[in-house]
Amino acid sequence: MPSDRPNSEQSVHLSHESQPRWYQPLTRHNYRLFLGMQVAGSVGVWMQRLAQDWMVLQLTGSPAAVGVAVALQFLPMLIVGPLSGLVVDLFPKRRIMMVCQSVIVVLALGLAAWVASGTITVWAVYASCVALGITSAIDGPARQVFVNEVVGDAALRPAIGLNNALSQLGAMAGPALSGVLIAQAGPAAAFAANAAIGVLVLGLIAAIRTAELFPGIPAARGRGQLLAGFAYVRERPRLLLLILLAGLLGAFGMNGPVVLAAFAERVWHNGVEGFGLFNTVSAVGALAGALLAARLRNMGRRGIVVAAGLFGLSQLVAALMPTLPLFIAMLVVVGIMTLLFLTSAATAVQLEAGPAIRGRVMALYLPLLLGGHALGGLLAGWLTEQFGVRTGLVVTGGLGMLSAAAIGFLLWRHGRAVKARETGLTES
Repeated sequence: MPSDRPNSEQSVHLSHESQPRWYQPLTRHNYRLFLGMQVAGSVGVWMQRLAQDWMVLQLTGSPAAVGVAVALQFLPMLIVGPLSGLVVDLFPKRRIMMVCQSVIVVLALGLAAWVASGTITVWAVYASCVALGITSAIDGPARQVFVNEVVGDAALRPAIGLNNALSQLGAMAGPALSGVLIAQAGPAAAFAANAAIGVLVLGLIAAIRTAELFPGIPAARGRGQLLAGFAYVRERPRLLLLILLAGLLGAFGMNGPVVLAAFAERVWHNGVEGFGLFNTVSAVGALAGALLAARLRNMGRRGIVVAAGLFGLSQLVAALMPTLPLFIAMLVVVGIMTLLFLTSAATAVQLEAGPAIRGRVMALYLPLLLGGHALGGLLAGWLTEQFGVRTGLVVTGGLGMLSAAAIGFLLWRHGRAVKARETGLTES
């Protein structure tokens, strides 16, 4: 069985003293542009997702319908994910990102105009959800893998960690900004703002100096390459379990649009203003989590599992808060634990995948995480309508804790088995 250790090409066996500082990648012109592109792009696409979810709630009045919208945004990733990973490994990432970002701008402009006209239908929003999901399935892995070409191997670990932290921060800040815009100017303004952000992202991509990029390792071509990512992950149980944990937490924990909309409408009765406030305070927690994650060089698998368990626990506790101020305070904690888990898990998965196959591995990780998010939206919507808002969040938080415990046990058992085999080989 192949080793679970990271590939030596990725410079992850450096000693603690020789590891580059977390801020070292920021000394590179291209990385600063790349990081700005990542944050802005993440903010924009999550603004779009939140605005789409809110439009569905306004058009239907149903949390379950919002769950359908969430599913339509992320389920396409499960379908096209393996193919998108091969595309990312075979073709220039910068060109892929330009095309995908152009599609996102067109979608945002179209929805802004349609909503402003007052003739938008729920089926049009659903169609936009599917189109955004397909585009994100290709764009996400391309962005994740492109960082290697921006900084090279020497500063790869801090570059990936900082990239994941700020990208996830953008994913938390986007809904907060969208909520504020919807409350102040309506959903059409949120869609128009995303289009403007998309144009900015295109400019940042175009400004990257291609002459300063590090050459990537080309993927092998052949009929079997489409499934190579599956084989690579299957042969590395620890990597497989981390990806599975991300999918489970996506399903049971990444349900913010459905849950926060329902809390605003049905528990605290503060409508779109409350919805925007809840997303804002979650983003504040996310900022703290992003800063913490960037400072932690390597949490290890045990730390990732603990962060996952605390992620589920914080949601469960938030569901039980008896007053609005306490609920808001717990949302800050939820934001911290969300970023800490997502950043550490994504960084570990990227560093354990070889450069030539990293696109296909991330095309399994991201669709499973966000596809789980889609299923979690359906689950949260159904639980909310059948058993109430608080009960729904208690159940999903509890399931997140159970998932972390189960994956932690499997990682521990696998570690013991590996150690026993190594001990047996040494004695023989």
